This record gives sequence, structure tokens and C-alpha cells, in this order.
Amino acid sequence: MPHSVLRIDSSARTEGSVSRDLTDRVIARLSPDTVVSRDLADGLPLIDNSWIGANMTSADDRNDEQRNLLALSDTLIAELKAADTVVIGVPVYNFGIPAALKAWIDLITRHGVTFNYTETGPAGTLTGKRAILAMASAMTQVGAYDDFVTGYLKHLLGFLGITDIQIVAADQQVLGGEEVLAKAHDQISAVAA
Repeated sequence: MPHSVLRIDSSARTEGSVSRDLTDRVIARLSPDTVVSRDLADGLPLIDNSWIGANMTSADDRNDEQRNLLALSDTLIAELKAADTVVIGVPVYNFGIPAALKAWIDLITRHGVTFNYTETGPAGTLTGKRAILAMASAMTQVGAYDDFVTGYLKHLLGFLGITDIQIVAADQQVLGGEEVLAKAHDQISAVAA
């Protein structure tokens, strides 16, 4: 059965990035048939008042300008919908996710497209997918009181319907050095292809 991966890199560092290395290794472990790569270091536009207005206008009533404003969002969502597995390389910046990753999240989180409100609460439309978070941090430990990254991403992905989420972490690198990287590589070896 063909398997497709959407790779999201969010590190501003293109050389020597631990999260990019972990993402490389995860994808090699998965050995997918196809990989679509989205490097957020190249930058994404932030949503603004015009974008919100276009998004809140029904698809049938949007004018050409509004459709153009949403074109990148539509492309990003199509990439996400086409993937069986989403691999997100996420370094911890100042206790949170990189701004570029937040911009991606804002562009893909759209009512009526990637989630709906129902009588029982929100329901994501991206069900049946798996996500792997390749997290790298200098001091933040996954699951610790100051880990505002993995909990947020698990919640957000779950909101969109992706609940099969695995974390591969090279956390607390300042304290653990090479041992931390070795532990992360062991976690990758345990990832089911």
C-alpha cells in the first residue's frame, strides 16, 4: 500500500539543525513512497484582517482577490490532506514553537475545511493520519511543566482530527549531550514504518 509523508521543517537553522537531522532520520525509517517537503524557514505570510475576511466569506461568495488570499492556505491544506503521515521537525524557541510553524498552523486551521463545529463540539476533518513530532531543545524536557511545545502540538493536531501522534525528542541537550541524541535515535528505531 503506497505511503505518503508530508515533511514540515520549522527550524530557522538550515545547517547543523538537530530537528532537521531527526526529521531526516524519521523519514528514512518510514521509507515512504512519496515525500512532500515544506520548509518553513523560507517564511510564510501571517494571517491578517483581509485573510480573515476572505476565510469567513463562504466559498461561493468569494471574489478573485479573496481566492488569491486563501490560495497558499488551500495548497498547504491539500498537502496535509494528501499525506498519510505528517513529520514535523520542531525546535523549541524561547519555550515555544518557532513563529514560522505558528504561521503554518494559522494557515491550515480553517473552519469548514480542517475542522467543523458540531452539536457535540469541534470535530477535525483530518482523521486517519499519523503525526510524528521530531522535537529538539536545549533545556526543555518533554512533558515537563515548561514544555509548551509538545502539549500544544498534540492538542492542535487532535483538534484537526490527527490523534495518532508520536514524539521523538532530543530534549535537554545542554544537560545530556550525545546521550540525548543517542536516545532520540533509539526512539526513531522504534518508530513503526
